[in-house]
This record gives sequence, C-alpha cells and structure tokens, in this order.
Amino acid sequence: MANSNVSPTPLLKDELDIVIPTIRNLDFLEMWRPFFQPYHLIIVQDGDPSKVIKVPEGFDYELYNRNDINRILGPKASCISFKDSACRCFGYMVSKKKYIYTIDDDCFVAKDPSGKNINALEQHIKNLLTPSTPNFFNTLYDPYREGADFVRGYPFSLREGVATAVSHGLWLNIPDYDAPTQLVKPLERNTRYVDAVLTIPKSTLFPMCGMNLAFDRKLIGPAMYFGLMGDGQPIGRYDDMWAGWCMKVICDHLGFGVKTGLPYIWHSKASNPFVNLKKEYKGIYWQEELIPFFQAVKLPKECTTVQECYIELSKQVKAKLAGVDEYFDKLADAMVTWIEAWDELNPSGSKAADLPNGASK
Repeated sequence: MANSNVSPTPLLKDELDIVIPTIRNLDFLEMWRPFFQPYHLIIVQDGDPSKVIKVPEGFDYELYNRNDINRILGPKASCISFKDSACRCFGYMVSKKKYIYTIDDDCFVAKDPSGKNINALEQHIKNLLTPSTPNFFNTLYDPYREGADFVRGYPFSLREGVATAVSHGLWLNIPDYDAPTQLVKPLERNTRYVDAVLTIPKSTLFPMCGMNLAFDRKLIGPAMYFGLMGDGQPIGRYDDMWAGWCMKVICDHLGFGVKTGLPYIWHSKASNPFVNLKKEYKGIYWQEELIPFFQAVKLPKECTTVQECYIELSKQVKAKLAGVDEYFDKLADAMVTWIEAWDELNPSGSKAADLPNGASK
C-alpha cells in the first residue's frame, strides 16, 4: 500500500523560506497570517530601492532591495533581473533553507468547494515530501494520497517513485493566460476546482507559473534561475517559463519528479493585456523554437549535479539558440554567472555561507 498510515503534515517551519517579490506594501500577508506567520520570509523588493515597503507586524522577514543585491553579488548582480518579478530568484540564492515557497503579492487565500480556507503551503509540503511517479502514469493520479493507491497494472518495481523536486500549484479566479488569450477572453475566470495532484511525466515539458510554487532547494535550487527579464531586456513574462523548461530537463536527467495541481490560491487581479503583449510578443514566437530545443536537449551522463547540468545546458543554449536572437547569447552567459554566484553564496560542504544580510526584522 502506498499510504498505510497517513500522519499529519510536518510544518517544516525551520526548513522552509517564503520568497516574495514585490514593489508595494505587503498588506496581502494579513490574509495569509494563520499559515505564514511561523515561517521566515525573504522579500525581494523590485524597482526603486529608496521606496519603503511596509510589512505587517509580527512577521519574521529579511528584505533585499537592488542596492543589497548589488552589494552582495557585486558584478555578478548583472544576472538578477530588474523591474521584473524574475528578481525573486535572488531570494532562492540567499536562502539557507531546504525548501522554498514563492508567491506573488496579488495571490490571496482560496476556498475549497466546502468553503474552507486552503492552506496552500501545507499542500505544497505534502507534495514535496511524498514521491513522484514520472516514469509510469497512475490513472488515479497521486497514489500516495489518502484514499488512493497504485492501480492494477502499475509495475511494482516503480511504486517507490522518485524524489519530488517541484510542486506547481494552480489559481482560482484569474487564470495565468498569455496576452492574446487575455484579449479575446477578458472576462474568463477559473472557477473549476480540480481535486488532484499529478506527476508530470518524464520527457514532458509544461508551462511553469511562479506565483504559487514550491521546490526542494537542496535538490534543484541552482536550476531555478528566472533568467534575464524586464529592464533592458527584449522580453518579459517568460522568467518562470524559462526556469521551468530548464528545471524539467534537468529533473528528467537526474531522476527527480515534478508535480502540478493542488494547492489553489485566489489570483486577485488580471495584469494589463496590452502591457503584457508588449512584454511577451517576442517570446510568443521564440517559444516555437525554444520548445523543440528543450525537447531535444540531451545531457551527458557525466553531468551528475544540478550545477553541472545547468552549465552544460547554458553551452547548448549558446550553441543552438544564439541564432534565434542575440539575447540568448547574453542569457547563456547570465546562466553561468548565476551558477557562479550561487556557488559563492552556497559553498558545498558548508551549511551556511557568511553573507551580508539585507534589512532583517
């Protein structure tokens, strides 16, 4: 049996950081207080560093603005995006915890069909602490869930599953649509609550959204680079997509799993589709070449760590995508800079690196 005794989900309050990118006061945390207050928050302030961001009383947090990023990373700060929520990945880098949950500041607590508030973080932890099944699809979805199991015909040799690297949550209300879809369906809202968690099969890519996302930082952290987006870049709103494609091919190579489905959050406001179109329009046609590239990526068996895989991937990006646009030449270099900065702040063999903190509370 996959779940002979179901025990309560551990809180992991000393092993998980919540990373929030923002340009505004974090009043939305009041709604999340019952679920987030036990945890340490890493707030990455985007935009004007002289602006004061207000955080509700009683939260344990550190806040980093652009000045802090430049001070801590020096010249390597060039790999961290500015004026784009891609800056959140700086928080992944400076965290010292095993797990990360990242959420956008326009995401509120959702209700399940019975009207009960959903503890999104608890469900993400459940997803991360139970195995994934990328090598063979289970038609009852998550076999480790209470009331489910592996179905007849599922190979016993695969029932242990593999370690789960990423838990990708979904959204009620405003769906995560691209600008053309927003423009033709301006009033569409997601009201469907699908009570399921699926492992994304091996060799299958997916569009990863960064607004309700958890991952095992120790397992896959260095692959969660959200690229070069926003200020000075020809593209935006593909930060999480890029990270998702890179992460998935590395997970497939190293034998880790990725889940999607529960938990839901309530996505409160739609971004401007005309602004989005301006950010996305190159990505919309570039992705027709990017997806075949990622589908064809082969990582050599000598690559046994996430860092080695990521550096190899950067070489392939440079060799095969620079012809699509010179931006990918720059992005490939930034991927290498990201890994160098990650390794400086997270030296292997030591639990914590000495680094200057942002403003702690």
